[in-house]
Amino acid sequence: MSQTWFTSDLHLGHANIIKYCNRPFANVQEMDEALIENWNARIKPADLVYVLGDFALVPPQEVAPRYVSRLHGTKQLIYGNHDRFLKDKRREFGFAWVGPYKEIKVSNQLIVMCHYPFMTWRSSHRGSWSLHGHSHGSLARDMTCRRLDVGVDPNGYKPLSYEEVAQEMAKVVFKPVDHHDL
Repeated sequence: MSQTWFTSDLHLGHANIIKYCNRPFANVQEMDEALIENWNARIKPADLVYVLGDFALVPPQEVAPRYVSRLHGTKQLIYGNHDRFLKDKRREFGFAWVGPYKEIKVSNQLIVMCHYPFMTWRSSHRGSWSLHGHSHGSLARDMTCRRLDVGVDPNGYKPLSYEEVAQEMAKVVFKPVDHHDL
């Protein structure tokens, strides 16, 4: 049975991200290979993977042969600030879908996805989840809010399964707002 996965901010091919985010890799080749290995160790070819932005920082013509084709699963990209070149060329780079924002349901759970973190989102007061990247784990986790950074930096340099995200969301002590008073 296929699974649903989430990740963000791989920054494949981006040597400076090692320094910026204090990643434990000697060079960009080591980082890229470790991220690809971690991805493929968890994700099977029939799985669905949502990449919430900043997939790679290399010349566009190098993206498909160097990275996308090596990664298991059907990949959908919610593009980030480093993915502009992928917006109109999703098929030639191997993504099934590319866009700035996406809402899905998994096991009847509404999930709102964007590269950037939101303070509030559709149905946030009714139990929906917000998944994002961009912050590289630099935002303090708000345990009263169903928002999660699925980027590789705060998550052991690997994608998260739907079940792992659900476990994290179960830790939230949600404080609903009475919107009738607004």
